[in-house]
Amino acid sequence: MKELFLKAKHWQLFILMMGIPLVFQFYVMQEVFGNILTQGNPNPETMIGMLKYLPVIMFIFMGLFFGWLWSLAMGLQNKIPEEVKMKTTKFKIFFFIPVAYLIIILTLVSVVIIAAFKGHIEPNSETILSFVGIALAIIVPMHLFSVFCIFYSLYFAAKTIKTVELQKEVKFSDFVGEFFLLWFYYIGLWIIQPKVNKMMKKSID
Repeated sequence: MKELFLKAKHWQLFILMMGIPLVFQFYVMQEVFGNILTQGNPNPETMIGMLKYLPVIMFIFMGLFFGWLWSLAMGLQNKIPEEVKMKTTKFKIFFFIPVAYLIIILTLVSVVIIAAFKGHIEPNSETILSFVGIALAIIVPMHLFSVFCIFYSLYFAAKTIKTVELQKEVKFSDFVGEFFLLWFYYIGLWIIQPKVNKMMKKSID
């Protein structure tokens, strides 16, 4: 699986990561404006009906992005010089914390949306208010820690890429560009992925 991401072309990854969410957004906008033009205002049932597909889209995007990030960080480890040691165990722990957090959040959101769609929960019910209060108390600290873990994962992946490229121990100043390119992945993958493709091709040659 890692090799699929590492050997994929930049345009293929861009279509998969950005294309699916954009298609969904265009579809939602089309439905909303269609309802406005025909009925004068959007149909709430139509909107709720479309929202139940949002977690599915997020699961797909999350799988693609984190799969790519994991492949960069771990799939290139065998190309790092033997004298350079990288803390892969620490990376794995920090990598899976936000993954688990996002899966739990998306699952909870899915349950609430489906329950609201089926009419089991009223929008202003005490159940919703209690759920929101408890959720916020848990989500806020977990969200902040997950953000930190994601940034560390980006840091580790960027360091791995530069270490393979230069074949020596690197400092943050050496791979700060790769770090920001991974952060703004929708731009960065057009620059980083061709480099990775060359690394993979070089290993084959």
